[in-house]
Amino acid sequence: MTSDLQRDASGAPLSESEQEKVRLEHQAARLFMRLYEACFDQPLRHIWHNQPKKPDVSCLMGQGRERVQLDLEIAHLYGSRAEAMLLLGRDWGEATEALLQELEATPLEERLMTALNRVLAAKARKNYHSEKVWLVVRNMNPLWQREDFLRHWEQIYLPADHPFEQIWLVADFQGSSGLIQIYPPRRRQSRG
Repeated sequence: MTSDLQRDASGAPLSESEQEKVRLEHQAARLFMRLYEACFDQPLRHIWHNQPKKPDVSCLMGQGRERVQLDLEIAHLYGSRAEAMLLLGRDWGEATEALLQELEATPLEERLMTALNRVLAAKARKNYHSEKVWLVVRNMNPLWQREDFLRHWEQIYLPADHPFEQIWLVADFQGSSGLIQIYPPRRRQSRG
């Protein structure tokens, strides 16, 4: 466990790509915590990063004796590897350019639901050493908006045996359109 975004728990320096991953997870967690607090008046404080076998980030939820540790697994929704490279400002070659051109022929809604369901399925297969773990998915693709997720809600597929107590979607990069609760299904209404 560490709050240093440039070193692991043993103090060893992280590679540039690991630092970027931790920085993005930290940003997504802080954004989610701020939005959740605003919606539910429930304090979420003191963020720190975890090592493998634990969810990405932990924080404390509640106040006083009611305070509990909440572990957050963070996922980013880009659409495709090519779109991720583009959105993260990476150099790409001819193969990535061809993939991006091919994506333009695929309907936007189909790409959205395929990408979201792929992320949910991948995260559902993981096991965590945690008593209380939530999944937070942050939409990084500016082509998809809150309304797109809500309009295609019935196409979300969540494996039944996933390890998450709750699953939340930050509907846009900056969180300005709020949160959407994906799981549990009885509370599928949006928050924001």
